[in-house]
Formats: sequence, structure tokens, C-alpha cells
Amino acid sequence: MLVDSRNEEPAWTGPAPRPNIEAIKPYKPGKPIEQVVRELGLRGHIDKLASNENPLGPSPKALAALRKELKNLHYYPEDSCHVLRDKLAKRFKAPLDGVMVGNGSVDIILQACLAFLGPETDLVTSVGSFVMAKVGTAVAGGRCLEVPTDEYRHDLDRILENVTERTRIVYLDNPMNPLGTMVNRRELDKFVSRLPDHVLLIVDEAYAEYITSRFYPRALDYVKKKRNVLVLRTFSKVYGLAGLRVGFGITRPELAGTIGKVRLPFNVSRAAQVAAAAALDDTAHVEKSRKLVDEGRKYLCAELKRLQVFNIPSLTNFVLVNFAVNAQAVFEALQRHGVITRTVRQYGFPNALRVTIGTADQNKRFIKALGAALEQLKTQ
Repeated sequence: MLVDSRNEEPAWTGPAPRPNIEAIKPYKPGKPIEQVVRELGLRGHIDKLASNENPLGPSPKALAALRKELKNLHYYPEDSCHVLRDKLAKRFKAPLDGVMVGNGSVDIILQACLAFLGPETDLVTSVGSFVMAKVGTAVAGGRCLEVPTDEYRHDLDRILENVTERTRIVYLDNPMNPLGTMVNRRELDKFVSRLPDHVLLIVDEAYAEYITSRFYPRALDYVKKKRNVLVLRTFSKVYGLAGLRVGFGITRPELAGTIGKVRLPFNVSRAAQVAAAAALDDTAHVEKSRKLVDEGRKYLCAELKRLQVFNIPSLTNFVLVNFAVNAQAVFEALQRHGVITRTVRQYGFPNALRVTIGTADQNKRFIKALGAALEQLKTQ
């Protein structure tokens, strides 16, 4: 074994990773309650407003279906997720062979990157877009081009300017995460019509169920017109199943077949498949969740304005709040008050926090804690 004479510690002699692996910056999730309690020794009530989870909890129909399925957990799941895929195909009027299910929609993002990217190929996205597309590109050994936003929105013209013969994927999260903004139907129609055929457009609609605007584009229309588009949705947000990890994608069968070749077997558990299929029918839970977010968003925006804190107008179940100072200090102060939010430095916004819209009581506790935190920071 080799020894470094400067500190007498054994030098690393293990297998060398691929050159692109060292450069990967892994995805950093929001802190769970258990970790914050462990690190800070907190007692009493703690609100997690970090990961855009549904504060109302899981769909009741999903819970009922899950209880019935518990006795079958010693069996492997059906690998093809046929029941759930069939239900999704009928719901969205899509061909069954074009419906994909993954261990969260992030699973499908990674699969697409592995299927289409490699050395000398590019993925184009926006600065401030969901970071998993960037991670997936790095894992596949491709190059990620990040285009600056225009007024916190995708700059579609500038993205097109960066599409070349090397480009294999364009990734658009609509609405954007963590910014909460969207491009409208007219803008996306024009963009899709100009995109070359050798490019796969991934449109991530993780927060689509929260949007009621008639100007919001439904990217499934492009799939039905046989464009090279992959639409992503998730059961982690409005359906309240983040802990089960299940998302889905809809695309042309030919593309789904190619992407599916890199899918790991049994990538979606029995529990996730059964719960997701039941949650899909729970329209009452979706409506209740949407109403809660609409009311909470109005309250938070009004209170942030009162506190003279800037936030970007959001269409989602979260708001991006920008401060005049490094947000890490605000984040830590809020944690000490029992409120967990999310720093977004890795997205290029060191002075901002992303805050999930919670229940009325959670929102009030957040505003109270934020006011106290800002006062404390003034005196430091």
C-alpha cells in the first residue's frame, strides 16, 4: 500500500472512476425533520416546508389501497406496471406502449439521459431549472448547456440558439423549479415547431395539477401530434405520495421503447403502483389540495410584501423568496424556530429560499418565524 509521507495516511489505490464521475455534483434534497432534530436538538412542533410535499398528506384512496396491498409485499412487483400504465393511458388518451413509470420522475430523466447522451452530445436547459437534468447529463458523460433565463422564465429563443447537431435533449420544467414560473401555450407551440427532429424535448410538468390558467400548455398535445416530446408527471406533489417514489412519462412508443432499455427491473414497488393507481381516481383530494395552495399562496405573498421581502410570483405549491443577504443565515435562523425551508444555492440563487406552501397554520408559523429571524439578523 502506498503511503503519503506528508501525513502518513495511506494513499488511495482503488479503481479509478470514469473521468466525468468526479465532476458530478449530486442532487441535494431538502433536509428531513429527523435530521434537523438530530443536528439541532430541537423540541416541540417542527414544520417542513422544504420539499414541496402535500401538507394534507397522501390521497385517502391511496392509503386504503395500500393497506390492502401490505399482505403482498413479499412478492416482487409486476415489472411492466401494467395496471397503472393502463390506467394512465386511458386517463390521458395515450397509447399504452408510450406510457412509462419510474421511481419518481427523476428516474425517467436519468433513463432518457443514459439512452440518448454520451461524449460529444449536449443537453440544453435553463439556469435555475430542476437540477436532475444536469446530474443525468453528467452521469451519461454528455455536456449540459445552461441558458440564462429572461425575467425568471425560460428564454426559449436563446435555448434554440444553443441547439446544434450535438444536441440530443432539451429539458424544460414547466413550471420551473425552484422559480415557479411558466411559459405559455403560444410560446411553447412556437418553440416546438422550430425544434429539429434529432432533439428529444422533455417537458417536466411536475406541478401541472396546481395550475388552472387557460394559457398553460399541455405538452401531451405534442406527443399526440407525433413530435419527439416526453412529458413527465409525478405522484409526489398533489397526490401526496412522495415517500413511495412514483412518477410517469408519456411519449411516442418508439421513444419509450428506446428509453426503457436502460430501465432497471422492478424499478417501481408494488406499494407505489397500487397507491398511485388509486390516487389517480381521488379527484376530491386533488381539488382540496389545489384550493389549499391557492389560498396559502395569496396569504404568503401578502405577508411577504408586508415584511418587504421579494418573492417571484409563483404558479406552484411553493414560492421563491429572495433576501438582501446570503440566505444561509435566514435558513439557519428559521430552523432554530422550527421551520425547515430549502436553500437554492446549487441553482444559482445564493440569496434565496424556496418555501413550500403549507396549511394555514404552517404558513402563519413560517411568517412569524421569518419575522423573528429577520429581526435577529438585523442585530448581528
